[in-house]
Amino acid sequence: MKFAVIGAAVLWGTAGTAGLLAAGVDPISLAAARLVLGGLVLVVAARRVLPLLPRRSPLPLAAVAVAAYQLCFFAAVSRTGVAVGTVVAIGSGPVFTGLLSWLLDRRPPTRRWAGATAVAVAGCAVLTGGGGQVRLDGVLIALFGGLLYAFYAVTAARVIGAGAPSDGVMAAMFGGAAVVMFPVLLWTGTAWLTEPRGLLTAVYLGCVTTALAYVLYGRGLRTTPVATAATLALAEPAVAALLGVVVLGERLTLVSACGLVLLGASLVVVALPDRRAAALGSSA
Repeated sequence: MKFAVIGAAVLWGTAGTAGLLAAGVDPISLAAARLVLGGLVLVVAARRVLPLLPRRSPLPLAAVAVAAYQLCFFAAVSRTGVAVGTVVAIGSGPVFTGLLSWLLDRRPPTRRWAGATAVAVAGCAVLTGGGGQVRLDGVLIALFGGLLYAFYAVTAARVIGAGAPSDGVMAAMFGGAAVVMFPVLLWTGTAWLTEPRGLLTAVYLGCVTTALAYVLYGRGLRTTPVATAATLALAEPAVAALLGVVVLGERLTLVSACGLVLLGASLVVVALPDRRAAALGSSA
């Protein structure tokens, strides 16, 4: 089910291009609308399996982490720039995920995963560029955002691994995040949602890049280790860069193209079956 995770990352990668349709909208308002609509769709779609979730679980806390991640991401970007904020927040996510998985599940990361993840993060950094002023407060907020992402990803994986339906787990997390973000949406303004372009953008971001993407991600977590899934999710910036070239007419520099190749190669390494693990499993 690694392809389900990659499919989710591809959908996430379209969010930036789609967001340009709502030009002039506050990014925080756009992110809030995305979570509110996406969470609502997930809850409605998974309403029959929600009662099957364990009553005592960290999912409510994970829902807060989902919402807080969005706020941390935009706070980091506003302080230290888009390039640095994006690289630190998205790039630190797989690292924190691997460490949390190791700490909680006693599952040490393999050398293959560690090497491929390091190359993927480096490729992501090169792809997005190193421009902008680096501010310590922005970097720390971005790192905290990466930790929040790791927390809700690992939490979801553990609850799914215990037998809970993946669709219900995602609905619980993002439905809770929708409740948290609804006041933020009201505070930042909803007038842009009355315009066809704004409404269409919000619907696409909520239904496709959030609801559908996280359904795929949750189903991928059924059989894919969460640390591996987090690394595969780094396909998101690669897709965003390619859409920038194909749809928006942007140009990749030679350095950025090299970063894209590094990122792509590392994701292929992570996605391919681990023959050594398969051999050990068959001999057990």
